[in-house]
Amino acid sequence: MSKKAAVILGSDSDFPVVKAALTELKKYGVPFECHVMSAHRTPAEAAEFADSAKENGFGVIICAAGMAAHLAGVIAGHTTLPVIGIPMKSSVLDGMDALLATVMMPSGVPVATVAINGAKNAAVLAVQILALADEELSAKLEAEKKAMADGVRAKDAKLQEEINSL
Repeated sequence: MSKKAAVILGSDSDFPVVKAALTELKKYGVPFECHVMSAHRTPAEAAEFADSAKENGFGVIICAAGMAAHLAGVIAGHTTLPVIGIPMKSSVLDGMDALLATVMMPSGVPVATVAINGAKNAAVLAVQILALADEELSAKLEAEKKAMADGVRAKDAKLQEEINSL
């Protein structure tokens, strides 16, 4: 594996949700770094991290932020690497504010955005991006897709048995 993933949290309070992304990255054997940075409180550090991310061996960056959720956009504005935003649920607007802030990026500064608190899908998307240049990672993704399909087929078979016994 030649590239690693960065996972940036806007707040340490995002960690309980973001753990699902880290677990998923580990499952696929993707090396990662995870840091807390703020678009508003540490903007220079966030910009510096993004500016040097490619040179530091990263291939994709995942950003989790709530409320105004500017972190992914700030990071995306400072790198050509793909950036994936995880809008975090908040107590005020249930994450709709973060979803809109993350998805509504200006032309030329895209942020791929997953569901509110969608950390696992953010990691899967990161793995898919990295797998474009890594056949071993691609094979792991294919095996996982097959396992998911097999699981659905098994559930359907069980349902059919139950229906037939009515």
